[in-house]
Amino acid sequence: MSGNSAAKPHAVLVPFPAQGHLIPMVQLAKLLHDRGFFVTFVNTEFNQKRLLRSRGLGWVQGFEDFQFETITEGLPPSDRDATQDPAALCESIRKNCLPVFRDLLAKLVANVELPRISCIVSDGVMSFAIDAGEEYDIPVVQFWTASACGFMGYLQFHELIKRRIIPFKDENFVKDGSLDKEIDWIPGMRNMRLKDMPSFVRTTDIDNILLNYMGDEAQNCLKASAIIINTFSDLEREVLDAITPSSPPIYVVGPLNLLSRSISKGQASEFRPSLWREDKSCLEWLDKQEENSVIYVNYGSVTLISEQHLEEFAWGLAYSKHPFLWIVRPDIAMGKSAVLPQEFFEETKDRCLLTSWCPQEEVLCHPSVAVFLSHCGWNSTLESLSAGVPMLCWPFFAEQQTNCRYTCMEWEIGVEVDHEVKREEIAMVVRDVMEGEKGKKMKAKASEWKEKAKEATRIGGSSYDDFDRFVTVIH
Repeated sequence: MSGNSAAKPHAVLVPFPAQGHLIPMVQLAKLLHDRGFFVTFVNTEFNQKRLLRSRGLGWVQGFEDFQFETITEGLPPSDRDATQDPAALCESIRKNCLPVFRDLLAKLVANVELPRISCIVSDGVMSFAIDAGEEYDIPVVQFWTASACGFMGYLQFHELIKRRIIPFKDENFVKDGSLDKEIDWIPGMRNMRLKDMPSFVRTTDIDNILLNYMGDEAQNCLKASAIIINTFSDLEREVLDAITPSSPPIYVVGPLNLLSRSISKGQASEFRPSLWREDKSCLEWLDKQEENSVIYVNYGSVTLISEQHLEEFAWGLAYSKHPFLWIVRPDIAMGKSAVLPQEFFEETKDRCLLTSWCPQEEVLCHPSVAVFLSHCGWNSTLESLSAGVPMLCWPFFAEQQTNCRYTCMEWEIGVEVDHEVKREEIAMVVRDVMEGEKGKKMKAKASEWKEKAKEATRIGGSSYDDFDRFVTVIH
């Protein structure tokens, strides 16, 4: 800790314990640190151990004016290097995190060597921090790490229940067209169908953990001192305008991956959290490929795929005849490790690279990458858009369905792949985007959005200015 630390503003950051939430929270931590804040970053014990395994002891011991603390989320101990079950995790957070976080806060407040805490920045789905902050008279800002359209979707969960649209009466809703029902009453969201809402609406159980947890947590954000959203005004203007009247002040500061490039300097700019070890050799492989020739395939950190879907994707990519870089996490296949047939490797040996994790931003910015086959997680969507790379969308769960609808229909940079994956369709869609007119139009649109994202995060841009305003308020 530096000698003048005590005079600094002090932000306590509390991410939801999953890779997709950790990335933007660390990006925000970098930016606050660069603006002179002392930062306390609060991980769960499970995720801190995973960071230690992937990044090493030096990294997790923190930096000058930056420290890590841990709390337990209350799940049984596990050494598995895999994402925890979302429903069990949410239920456990709701039951266990308030008292342990309150104890940590008491310890931080009592430590006279630390600067006085100026604010808590809590993940938008970790609202127990609002209650803890109130007890110590510390303002709490909720950081919604996903899309504004996803946030608006979750805000409707209570209304969907009230109108008796959900839960469904029986499991037939999957096949009987119920998901095609138009939802035309959501402020700022046009042409929505039930299938475009965050996927937790797809239940027959009124007590479904994720339906209730996410619906409640979105509403709880409205009780915070302010909300930060990782998006930019041009991208989601209608939805943001619709949320604002019923919300505390909103600061729109994204894409944070670009904003941190605009602002970040110094020691903490070395930050890049990853809960898996990254294989950087894939960048050397990309160097050997032709410009705009490679399909990059990554379903994110949570998606689970049946072995059948995995095989259909594999053969679809093989039949497309285009080179591809495919990230296959060790825990991606349901039931057991992902194993692909030997014939697939023989068919694709000169034009395919499989690896378990990679530095995604660098991959997307590589000139040889032409298109991204993605699950439509929000970090992936923003990183693809920031790099001007169009998308093939295969949403898995949560607000990925909503992101997919906006990516394809509003922003026109994506095309959706049918959830029941068929190899012939994958091959056809890939060829269409790589070789056809549709692909050219999507690429042009993606380049436009890339420029708008850059503009928002430059000095004087909307996200740059909002971040400035936010820092002034919490300083």
